Amino acid sequence: MYVGRFVVVGPTVGAYRVSSRSFPNRQATERGDTVTIEPTPDAPETDNPYISYNGVRVTERGAVVGNGSHVDPIAEKLALGYPARDALAEPLLSLDFEKDDYDTPRIAGVVGVEESDPTTTADGPGAVVGTVRRDALLVEEVAEPTLVATYEEDSPTTFDLGASDAESAAREVYDHEFEHAVCSAGVSGSAGDFDISVYNGE
Repeated sequence: MYVGRFVVVGPTVGAYRVSSRSFPNRQATERGDTVTIEPTPDAPETDNPYISYNGVRVTERGAVVGNGSHVDPIAEKLALGYPARDALAEPLLSLDFEKDDYDTPRIAGVVGVEESDPTTTADGPGAVVGTVRRDALLVEEVAEPTLVATYEEDSPTTFDLGASDAESAAREVYDHEFEHAVCSAGVSGSAGDFDISVYNGE
């Protein structure tokens, strides 16, 4: 099954995978506390605004994963002290779904949210996942790994993620049976202490 790009978010581990039929020449590049999705050196030129973006941003209060330019404002709001739910919902609502031929949803999540965040009820680190589609904005606190994808699986759904660290999470989602894997990133930890990893199918 082809579900497009997807995120998996849990309280202490999460991942993002690029799956693409149209633009497979992309890679995940780790830059400090950020993972950037960008064209490979041999990729054909394109003016598509949805090809390059930060897919992971780590802050002191949580790690953000997502499929587009909304990742940066979510991370910025989280760093400013916004509750995780609000940090997720406001950029998704303001940027809305992608204005491409498929009205592609924007998807995102926050991993390892600090215990004092008023939008989580977890006794330890918490997690929040969200999506904005043409017909809905969905933002939910989650207590176990949860997937949301751009196609088919476009509502948050429990996901059987076995990985407990960033490297394993990146590899596990890349190897998942969903079709057309391109690259992936994993994140693990909790507020103030995160690891990130990338996998490009090498």
